Amino acid sequence: MALFMNTSRATGAATRRSAAVAPGRPGRVVRAPRAQAMGNDDVPKQAVAGMDRAIAGMPNTTTPFDDYEFAPIREATVSRAMTRRYFADMDKFAESDVVIIGAGSAGLACAYELGKLRPDAKIALIEQSVSPGGGAWLGGQLFSAMVIRKPAHELLDELKVPYEDDGDYVVVKHAALMTSTLMSKVLAMPNVKLFNATAAEDLIVRPDASVAGGKRVAGVVTNWTLVSLHHGTQSCMDPNVVESSVIVSCCGHDGPMGAHSVKRLASMGMLPEIPGMSALDMNQAEDAIVANTREIVPGLVLAGMELSEADGSPRMGPTFGAMFVSGQKAAHVAADALRKREAAAAAKRVSELAATA
Repeated sequence: MALFMNTSRATGAATRRSAAVAPGRPGRVVRAPRAQAMGNDDVPKQAVAGMDRAIAGMPNTTTPFDDYEFAPIREATVSRAMTRRYFADMDKFAESDVVIIGAGSAGLACAYELGKLRPDAKIALIEQSVSPGGGAWLGGQLFSAMVIRKPAHELLDELKVPYEDDGDYVVVKHAALMTSTLMSKVLAMPNVKLFNATAAEDLIVRPDASVAGGKRVAGVVTNWTLVSLHHGTQSCMDPNVVESSVIVSCCGHDGPMGAHSVKRLASMGMLPEIPGMSALDMNQAEDAIVANTREIVPGLVLAGMELSEADGSPRMGPTFGAMFVSGQKAAHVAADALRKREAAAAAKRVSELAATA
């Protein structure tokens, strides 16, 4: 490090400036920023910051963030902050009251409605994609606007999502506005946990003599989505499990991971052969999706476009009202099924206590 001095003979004061020879560049002097050279006491702070930016070739502007500095942190601290909370959630929700498979428009609406109905219930929301929302980030053919037929607009009013009223239907200026608003409400609920980038690979099914068919869906089999997508390219990667009193499946129509639950139930003989979705008819489709939202087998409620695969109802195309309302209805069906499970469990405990008395 070399130092040089300019001496002002008129005042007898010395102004010291720092400089260094750039590594590998003989003879080239790199000057320290003027803020460092002059010190904080010589020039107002904003002026010093402006000189620093000018020396660095940046525009000389003044903003509230010019002297912004983050609090210090260690990399390991960040890792622990994430993993400690995630594994605590996995432990907490390993036994859930309700598991919702799929965080598209129906799944998010179900979680929102169910979270209001049962704020005491543990609700796990499982989504195979990194980004929840399914196809509800855009309207049809990648256009921005979302069309919702009345009276499904009542959910928009509840969420305070603005729209244009076109008579029998309303239009949200961008589908992402509705989806992000609904998602923010769901994620703010203390009893709901979203596990995204997580695939539901299979169902837990147990014998139950008290229900029709003698079998009940009792949970889901999960794995990281990237693992699920590559089972055929690597050695076996065993999954994880989540037990639950009630499952709501909102996996959507047929696709890479679509209609997963109904296809699996049919393969086990718990459903007849599934007919698949019929051709598009908006007027029939939306009414059918809401009307047919139900507990399709003991322990599993079906909602959204996955119903069209099970029932052969028409596809609905780029209109979203039935997706949201089907999810809301599924929440009520799930809440009723959960109440019955809780009552049965309470009666069993009373019976066991009586037997040991």
